[in-house]
Amino acid sequence: MPEMGNSLRAAALLAFVVLSILVSLLISSVQQFGARISHFSNSTSSPEAGDEEELHRALIQQLSQRRREILPLLLPRQGDRNNKDRSPLHPELDLSVDYNLWNEITHGSRRTHMDEMGCDSLVDMHAVEILGSGYTKLVVKVNLAGGQPVALKLVNEQGIDMGKCVEDFKDPQGCRELVSYKLQKEMVLLQRLRHPNVIKLKGHCAGNAGGQGEKGRVTVILEQGNPLQMIQLLQSPWEDRFRICLDLVRLLHFLSQSPLGSVALLDFQPRQFVTVGGELKLTDLDDASAEETRCQSSADCSLQFPNRNFTLPCSARGVCEGLNEKRNIYNAYRYFFTYLLPHQAPPGLTHLVDNIMNSTGELKADINQTLEAFEHILSLYQSGLHLDNLPPSIIRDYNVIRGMGTSGNVEYRCWPSYSQQGCVLSVYSAREAAYICNSHSQCSSFSLTGQKTWTGRLLASFRSSFSHLVPDGTSEVYVKKSKAPETTAA
Repeated sequence: MPEMGNSLRAAALLAFVVLSILVSLLISSVQQFGARISHFSNSTSSPEAGDEEELHRALIQQLSQRRREILPLLLPRQGDRNNKDRSPLHPELDLSVDYNLWNEITHGSRRTHMDEMGCDSLVDMHAVEILGSGYTKLVVKVNLAGGQPVALKLVNEQGIDMGKCVEDFKDPQGCRELVSYKLQKEMVLLQRLRHPNVIKLKGHCAGNAGGQGEKGRVTVILEQGNPLQMIQLLQSPWEDRFRICLDLVRLLHFLSQSPLGSVALLDFQPRQFVTVGGELKLTDLDDASAEETRCQSSADCSLQFPNRNFTLPCSARGVCEGLNEKRNIYNAYRYFFTYLLPHQAPPGLTHLVDNIMNSTGELKADINQTLEAFEHILSLYQSGLHLDNLPPSIIRDYNVIRGMGTSGNVEYRCWPSYSQQGCVLSVYSAREAAYICNSHSQCSSFSLTGQKTWTGRLLASFRSSFSHLVPDGTSEVYVKKSKAPETTAA
């Protein structure tokens, strides 16, 4: 009974939070109102509009169609086909469907993993801000009772999809269930497509712990990420921009051979991604598709983009060969690689970056070859092998003082820098830092503190001068021999 009470309390609290959030969306709702009124005038003019029984049958048909779209995604993974725990409640489902997952998503009947969050986890949560709202879904940042931040996805009661459905079918509860199928589909995909570059599904709340409650009251609980800011990325060091592209290629490689087959991201936009600790993660999967395009000839296998068209071969089994994979690769090229990859790439790697740009922009390489090219660049960059042309003697122009830091620094700015107040860059070694310092007319010294980037490279601070040295066991100071410090101790 206490568990049931907590679940009901969580559901009531969630409803209150949603209501509060929706009030804040009234302004945006005014913009949607015009589209909804236009559709309403068309629907009410139809002779079937007043036939409640006919409307109910049409809604049931829509619900059945949405269910059929999800069923192929519920097929168990290899090795699960002997699972005999099948529900008799849905005889229309194929016997190979994973009913446990279906019942979990629709009724909250169980948790696939014991550590997943449920309705009880939402008790005493605190809504922080709205992260996004669209035609179907609302995304809210909340802090759970213990302070853990998570993102909640739920049906947007003020969204166009919900409003359009209610106008068509005059059934708010049935429409909520219909619209919630996008959330349910996304949960299935998150369960099936587990990968480091896919947002982590932490749990969900559907009804209450006993499987009772209003249909369509589904809330998806996700790890909290930061929206991908392309303008900010464009001003970031090349190393961080390369990381985003590398993460994306690793994700697309996984999607090309996922448990569901080759998956295409039909709505491929930067807004579908977030970063968690600097790592790129796909957060919106409701427009992902594992369907293969049928064909009779290669003319049926056309990929059309605003500035380019491609024709792929039609295989012997009557499907467009590699179409999903190629679609993903070209979208990665036009939305990410074009902006993030070439600019300010290290000179020793520019020819390899150019090769990637050419092969992906012309769809000459598959995802295996593309991933191999990215991993090769990463290996060279981490090992410093791309710096073999730097003269070893370059470091001899500097005096090194170990166990000391600097004070009274006179900073200068460089771009892109890890610090907005000065010039902090990633280097493989003191030799590369010396090369960079020699290329900056303002630079007279640099420091290495042992602080590293995600690749394991060192962060070096460059400055035009400093007044004196201070003890610092983690730092090394390199000073041009013609620019020795006035004092050597604090």
